[in-house]
Amino acid sequence: MARPSSERASNWLRPVDDDSDEGFLSGPEDAESKGCLDTGASTQLNLTPEGLPVYMTIHRVRRLVLASIDDPYTLEHFRDPKMNALVVRPLVDRLYNPNDYSVVYCLLANRVSFLRDQSKTVHQSVNVARATLCELLASRVLRRFHEENPGPQGLLLLAHILIEGFDPFQGAPAHVTRRGRHSRSPSQWQAQEKKRGNDKKITAFELAILSESKTFISSTACQRAVDAVHDGQIIYTPQSFMDILPDHYKRRPISLYDPRKAPLLNHHRLIVPRTRNIIELFQFILLLCLYVMTMISRHSELNLWEFGFVIYSAGWLLEKFAAIIEHGWEVHAQNLWAFLDITFAAIFGAYLVARLMDLLLDQLHSGWGLPILCIAAPIMLTRVAFNLLPNNIVFISLHAMMKDFTILTFLATWCFTGFLLALQWLVAAGNDGREEFSWIVVGKWMLWIWFGLDGEGIEESVRFHTILGPALMISFAFLGNTLFLTILIAMLTNTFSKIIADETAEIQFRRAVLTFEGVKSDSIFAYPPPFNIVALMLLLPLKLVTSARVFHIVNVALIRTLNFVTLLLIGLMERRRFAAQNAKTQKKPSKWQFMSFSPYGDVQAVFKAAPPPDVADTIEQLDPISEVPILEDDLMPTMSGDNPRSKLRRWRMLNQDVDRGGIASVGETPGGSAFNSACPSPLPREAERD
Repeated sequence: MARPSSERASNWLRPVDDDSDEGFLSGPEDAESKGCLDTGASTQLNLTPEGLPVYMTIHRVRRLVLASIDDPYTLEHFRDPKMNALVVRPLVDRLYNPNDYSVVYCLLANRVSFLRDQSKTVHQSVNVARATLCELLASRVLRRFHEENPGPQGLLLLAHILIEGFDPFQGAPAHVTRRGRHSRSPSQWQAQEKKRGNDKKITAFELAILSESKTFISSTACQRAVDAVHDGQIIYTPQSFMDILPDHYKRRPISLYDPRKAPLLNHHRLIVPRTRNIIELFQFILLLCLYVMTMISRHSELNLWEFGFVIYSAGWLLEKFAAIIEHGWEVHAQNLWAFLDITFAAIFGAYLVARLMDLLLDQLHSGWGLPILCIAAPIMLTRVAFNLLPNNIVFISLHAMMKDFTILTFLATWCFTGFLLALQWLVAAGNDGREEFSWIVVGKWMLWIWFGLDGEGIEESVRFHTILGPALMISFAFLGNTLFLTILIAMLTNTFSKIIADETAEIQFRRAVLTFEGVKSDSIFAYPPPFNIVALMLLLPLKLVTSARVFHIVNVALIRTLNFVTLLLIGLMERRRFAAQNAKTQKKPSKWQFMSFSPYGDVQAVFKAAPPPDVADTIEQLDPISEVPILEDDLMPTMSGDNPRSKLRRWRMLNQDVDRGGIASVGETPGGSAFNSACPSPLPREAERD
């Protein structure tokens, strides 16, 4: 049975209104201007996830996908009109339930499962196809929710679908839950049992990031929710894997933010992704300035800049460590500059160890500490570029290619070590130890051959063995130089071409990762470095001896004191922007009014004027709606009575518009005949494909 058509599909008989999607907080009657949905809206939307059959839906989705796909299809195949009509749309109609918004989570959970299965079984391509179908179905179902729930209510519903935490065992029998969770390691089981109910859950948005569902994330519905979270219009307390300094005395539900009702010093605004990105940029610039001043004054007798750099770097690295453990390494690694932060942490750790050795050996100016710190310069300057241009396709491509380059270089180095050992043992066995080559000399010869700089190693190879020495060196030259470079260039070219082929999806995916990571639950992020170290030393013992309420009061007071200026600026700017947006929405002319000064202004105006009944009747006589051809009539001959399902859907769409007061309001006739004779578009939702 086909489900009711979507809101957007039913709007093709209505006059076009450009301002319907403008003005996010347009007036006092908007639900968003009240901070959350009002009582009437909350009764229309069921936003309580506790009663949803998540466990059953997960296995229901898996059963349907396994029964539908048994061949290695690609995303282009699923977007083909025939596959779309025969496979995709029937599954969307079957799975979509306006009262169950956990189906998107269940689809993405199955995608993660299929992607993991493809690395373990022989049916790799088939499981990839099933994972692709799950992603496409998730985007279509999310779009259906988006279309049928417009306005602030729809935005709040999208937020619940994407960032509401779900327990995969929700709705399962108790013995199934125990057996399923205990199948993991005992330590994981015990740690999971100690967590609170909310911390056992995972969100659909996080599953989309883990499975790299770029098609799903780049969809219009998902991007609308991402933009709202990024700008702080949607507020919530995120799920976290582990907190260093947890303060969950007051857990914020998913709601719409109203700056007029919030306190002026609202410490929760420090974790809004847009604000958080700016704060982190300034913090890293301060770290870079301390680093530069440390290196400039590195020969001074008393280098206070170095002391400040060490303290500030420790606090900055504590914040990065908290970010990793909050959402896990898999999510954090999707960040563009994650590998740069790890590299800087390794350099800083080596610097600290070497500097302590220099201090013990009384060689602060001639030791190894400062030379090791010098090599952090390219890392830090590169990270500034990544911060300033996070949506640049070059940096996105560089992040992806670095993974391939690191893996291939590791394999090449492993083989390099094997050749080095073979040559060392060969010379020892050939001349009974009379002639020896140091590891450094042989390694230098092989490295020059690898990079194609010098062939001295091939000339000297006869000194290892008359036949086997040149054979090993020449083999290494072929494998290490010719073959390695060929494979490396091919892999990097393939990776770059894939990213460029879908540049928009890549950019939106990285932005979604930054948005998801930007919303923090750990209160350690509210303390700027190096005050987070002091807060950890003072508040963590305090949490063990005081109640949750007292700890919350002390924690909030310290956060507002340390961030007084920042919070004051954020509060004033948000109120000013809110007032300006309201004034702009109330007095803003249409963006097409400028066109009214030219003949092109009538192009848009004609679509805003609904045709009168006599014109609509004439159009109906010329082109009867029942005779409009559509591809679905040929592909899906499923009959309901004597009418194809597509025709029945079109008439249902017309009847829904009558109920909603569409064009019929211009000139209604008894029975809605004036409306039914309106001129429809021959391309309803059936022709829309992602």
